[in-house]
Amino acid sequence: MFIVTNRMVNEQGKTPSEIFGEKPAEGPNELRLAEARRQGKQWQLDLLPDQITAEMAASVGLDPDLPHPASAYVARKLLERCAGTGSTAKQKLKTGKHLLLFVHGFNNDLDDVLERAAGLEARYGVEVLCFSWPANGGGARGVLSYKSDKRDALASAGALDRVLEKMKGLLDEFNGQYVTQLEEKAQKKFADNGEAWDRYFAKEVNKRCPFTINLLLHSMGNYLFKHLLGSSTYNANHLLFDNVVMVAADTNNEHHAEWVDRIQCRNRLYITINERDSALLASRMKMGEQQKARLGHYTKQLDSKTATYVDFTDQPQVGDSHAYFEGDAITNKKVAAFFHTVLNGGTGESAAHFDIAQNVYRL
Repeated sequence: MFIVTNRMVNEQGKTPSEIFGEKPAEGPNELRLAEARRQGKQWQLDLLPDQITAEMAASVGLDPDLPHPASAYVARKLLERCAGTGSTAKQKLKTGKHLLLFVHGFNNDLDDVLERAAGLEARYGVEVLCFSWPANGGGARGVLSYKSDKRDALASAGALDRVLEKMKGLLDEFNGQYVTQLEEKAQKKFADNGEAWDRYFAKEVNKRCPFTINLLLHSMGNYLFKHLLGSSTYNANHLLFDNVVMVAADTNNEHHAEWVDRIQCRNRLYITINERDSALLASRMKMGEQQKARLGHYTKQLDSKTATYVDFTDQPQVGDSHAYFEGDAITNKKVAAFFHTVLNGGTGESAAHFDIAQNVYRL
């Protein structure tokens, strides 16, 4: 699994949490890439050089005589793992995986992040790319820890933007020449039939890229993403993801439509809610009156024009869970099926009851 992070680096560290620490890098937008492997009960973390070696370049089909950043190596590795093998779209889909960018929440050191990401891969059959920001509370506890992580989330918005920018650039590079050639073929075949042109183009593109790219934002990771959307120079409002899944969002419900409606996706933007969520209840208590109702904890004022709201509150086994995509909550088959579907780029609300009065689906 690959990790991209703006945490401060200690190359002499032995464990993941020692190598990537509690504070942002000196330049908060500075990124480092690493590959994580589990060895028994421990994680082995290999830092990637900013510029890859000739051997690494050759192993992913890049020109070994030219300089290449680590991001180009990681992109080709991920494409290789996700695209699958075979000559048909069906064969590639069967052997490949969907790609999930995971942005974690409050109070997670790197060992916590790796364990959660590994669980997502094992449970839902996806290929996870982690963006890990310094969410350790700066060594503090309680309210101080929470406030420290909110500051670090704000400082990390630019770093996440760079991740999205690189992802989009590399995908454009990967698809650009092919799309141009495909458009020319479609024009020759169906110049006078727009509907047939579209069908042919969609079918052939799916052969090239049979996997979806999805985004999972958990807890305070949603707060980070919200602030990323605050500037028109950022890339968070560009079309990159098939599904965007906002779980237990630790950000204000009030006026959320103003920024949520800027998020673009090809399929669905999901906002999940659990009114018994103990972590979001504690979030409000820690900050007192200044902390307003949390988006992932409140079933009123659900007024986004683009979001699909899904309420998990009354589902058996969910209880007061803050991360109901794992643990006891997914012993509930409805909950497990929802997350399996949406994290693999599908539409998850079809089996749910729609409460038209509150604009929310209930599983």
